[in-house]
Amino acid sequence: MSEITRNKKKVAVVLFNLGGPDSLNAIKPFLFNLFNDKYIITLPSVLRFVVAKLISIRREKFAKTIYANTGGKSPILEETLSQKKALKEELIKNSDITFELFICMRHWHPMTAEVIKNIKNYEPNEIILLPLYPQFSTTTTASSLNEFAKNLSKEFIDKIKLKTICCYPLDEGFIDSHVKLIEDKLSDKVDLSNYRMLFSAHGLPEKIVKSGDPYQWQIEQTVLKIISKLQLIPKFKNIDYKVTYQSRVGPLKWLDPNTEDEVKIAGKENKSLIIIPVAFVSEHVETLVELDIEYKQIAVDHKIDYVRVPTLSANELFIKSLANMVLNFSSNDSSCLSSSNFNRICPDIYSKCPCKAS
Repeated sequence: MSEITRNKKKVAVVLFNLGGPDSLNAIKPFLFNLFNDKYIITLPSVLRFVVAKLISIRREKFAKTIYANTGGKSPILEETLSQKKALKEELIKNSDITFELFICMRHWHPMTAEVIKNIKNYEPNEIILLPLYPQFSTTTTASSLNEFAKNLSKEFIDKIKLKTICCYPLDEGFIDSHVKLIEDKLSDKVDLSNYRMLFSAHGLPEKIVKSGDPYQWQIEQTVLKIISKLQLIPKFKNIDYKVTYQSRVGPLKWLDPNTEDEVKIAGKENKSLIIIPVAFVSEHVETLVELDIEYKQIAVDHKIDYVRVPTLSANELFIKSLANMVLNFSSNDSSCLSSSNFNRICPDIYSKCPCKAS
């Protein structure tokens, strides 16, 4: 090995995502892992274990009918692999740093312990953690970060710099990629006066937000910024829109308004719909089944037009925005945990935001 190769900076970029079952047989253990997460079911560990067992048994049959619509498995790993490939190509093109990318799923494979083993074998000088959750929540980003930290040995972490991009709800490239996808999807429609946009995000129980979780606030900020850019385009100038939340389960009160309810309301008002998955950056059952089959059928029944904008996936602008974040963090000499612009963006009332005030 040459001196140049030995001294070259090596960065491990870890892409966090939720994960999903890779077969019908994986559905029950995946559901157990999901509901045994203390950030999702906030009960003492023994009670949480029992609840997770019960939910995974009771929901297995229903979940199998859902995943049957996506080939008997979740497409999320394949989607994330595409994003990983595109991001690595973008990083190599724009830097002489050696980057290796690792996918780390929270509730199914590849899971944290096995990923960290592979990172250690790579022997990086630096690790950059990049959640594929644009908006921070304790139930997603914090859960992934906590699990990663639990599996890191002090001996290993003392040798390297660990940097964390906690969120990027206002990142210009992220916003622009949404705007471009919306523009492209609606390029054949001249008159949008009878359309309503539903910016649909995965819901949360209200009590999680009330405990100081900034997710809802960040979702709303993302939408405001997308709308402010869309309204510079003449046909979107007076567009009707709402922020909505989908995937409600269980007896707790969840964030309102509910996407399914809003589809029904639009149907009764004879208002056509444009559905934008604003918090999902890859296609999975919540988009391919919930949005594309279940909610679309409601629109069909009401005889209204129903347009679904795709997720960002490996969209060129989105991948460039992720690459810029990684390169910016890599050029920062300190270990850091921050939003993509190195600032805390959340108001102080959101105590669960991990970023310190700048």
